[in-house]
Amino acid sequence: MAMEQGGSCVRRGGLPRLWLELAGGFGGVVALLALAMTTLALPAGAAWAAGAVSLAISALILHFRRDPCDGLGPANRVTLARAALVAVLAGALAAPEWVDAHPVAIAIVAAIALLLDGVDGWVARRWRCESEFGARFDMELDAFLILVLCVHLLAMDKAGPWVLAIGAMRYAFVAAMRPWPWLERPLPDSLRRKLVCVWQVASLLLCLLPAIGGVLAAALLVPALVLLAWSFAVDVRWLYRTRPRR
Repeated sequence: MAMEQGGSCVRRGGLPRLWLELAGGFGGVVALLALAMTTLALPAGAAWAAGAVSLAISALILHFRRDPCDGLGPANRVTLARAALVAVLAGALAAPEWVDAHPVAIAIVAAIALLLDGVDGWVARRWRCESEFGARFDMELDAFLILVLCVHLLAMDKAGPWVLAIGAMRYAFVAAMRPWPWLERPLPDSLRRKLVCVWQVASLLLCLLPAIGGVLAAALLVPALVLLAWSFAVDVRWLYRTRPRR
C-alpha cells in the first residue's frame, strides 16, 4: 500500500474513509467465498479461515497506518484487492481435500493475485503515490503469498517439507534483524533480485497445475530455492560490508 502524500493520492475525510475501504476489502473476500461455496462447494471451514486471515490483514493495516484519517488511495486499493485473493488462498489450506480436487481454481486465483502485483506498482507510479509504507505492504503481501503457495504445494504432495524454505526465507531474514540490526537497512535496486523473484513465483505457480508432477515440480523448485538462497546471501554480504562502523 502507499501512504499517499501528494497529488490525487491525498485522501482526506477522517477515520470513516479508511474503515470503509477496509470494509470494502472484506466485502470482496465475502463475495469471493460466496462464489466459491456456491460453484465449487468450498467447505465452510475454509471460508471462516479466509475471513479470519482477511480480518488479520485489516488489523495490521490499522496498526501500521499511523494516521487513520488518511484513506488508502488508488494503489493501496489494488493491493487490498490482491490481499482479498491471498486471504482466500490461505483459507483454502483449511480444506486440503478440497484443494486436491480443485488445483486449477487455486492456480487461477494465484495467477490473478500475481498479475495484480504489477498493477498496483503501475498505479502508484501513474498517480505518483509511491511511498515506503506502500512498498513495505506490497512486499510483505508478496512474502505471505509465496509462503501460502509453498504450503499448498506441500499439501498437494508436489514437494517435501523443504519447499517451505522458499516461503520462510523472507521471515528468517526479518527475524535475523533483531540480533543484527544492520540487516534492516534498505537495499539498492537490483535486477538480479527481480529476476530471482520472477523465477521463484513462476515456478510456484506452474507447480500448482495438475500437469506438473512431483519430479518436474522438484526440477523447477530446487533451482528456485538455490537461486533465492544465493540472492539472499549476496544481499546479506552487501549489508554486512556496508554496515555502520563504530
